[in-house]
Amino acid sequence: MSRAGAATAPRVAARANPLMTLWRFSRPHTVIGTALSVLGLYVIAEAATPAWDLAATLLAGLMVNVAIVGINQITDVEIDRVNKPLLPIAAGELSIGAATAIVAVCTVAPLAMAVTQGGWETAAVAAGLAVGAVYSLPPLRLKRYPVAASLCISGVRSVIVNLGVYWHFAGQIDPPVIALCLFVLPFSLAIAILKDVPDIEGDRRYAIRTFTVRIGPERVFRAGLAALLIAYAGMALVAPPLLVDYANPFVLAGGHVAAAAVLLYWARSAEPRSHSGFTRFYMRVWALFFLEYLLVPAACLAN
Repeated sequence: MSRAGAATAPRVAARANPLMTLWRFSRPHTVIGTALSVLGLYVIAEAATPAWDLAATLLAGLMVNVAIVGINQITDVEIDRVNKPLLPIAAGELSIGAATAIVAVCTVAPLAMAVTQGGWETAAVAAGLAVGAVYSLPPLRLKRYPVAASLCISGVRSVIVNLGVYWHFAGQIDPPVIALCLFVLPFSLAIAILKDVPDIEGDRRYAIRTFTVRIGPERVFRAGLAALLIAYAGMALVAPPLLVDYANPFVLAGGHVAAAAVLLYWARSAEPRSHSGFTRFYMRVWALFFLEYLLVPAACLAN
């Protein structure tokens, strides 16, 4: 085999694996976040619903997730070739037609499933899909406007997922979920603005006026870090006495103090001007988001 053939062999193998391509198209960190959100809310609700209902809710949520991130990749091919060249469409591993078919299935199927599960889940699924569409699609394409873009992402994560899914499981909204919503609001706002820091080159080239493009990556990094610390302060200091009847205050306070300490440790080495370095920090922030849907249910179970 020639040197050129040897160099391209792994690439061809990657293209030949449709499951791996679909996994990368789904943006795995968002899929994991959605899965843990649904499972964590189910635990907090202490739901007596059958296992098939949990499985159906989880599947619907994951498909909505794929639809939202898929629409974004379909509409951002040129930008992704600069910012995220390894994504399947940008890398030429997935055609626009195939991606559109995946998005269509992941739009229609969860809506059909949600109708059989009740009004609240139907509303949550429809709202999530609608927000994902207006975020990426013209004529609105709200991702062009930093405030609107941040509100789209935080609205889905903090309100639509938490309240819609939990109401479906419990038939009411309990204080731990209100606290979780209040925590996820600044946390998801931080995720929304920090995700643009490594993408400044492509966003600037294609006139996507993110906060990073407007005020610079260092200021956005500081703003995102401040939002994350506000979220942790609320759950470590304010939430424990208010949720004493629902969650173990020591688990709640201690867990969030520890998570905030880890965040600050990781932030010390974050370099906003380094694409790969800051992407690593951003994915660590997602790991802390995953942790939240383990920590709050654990505090509720320990009460």
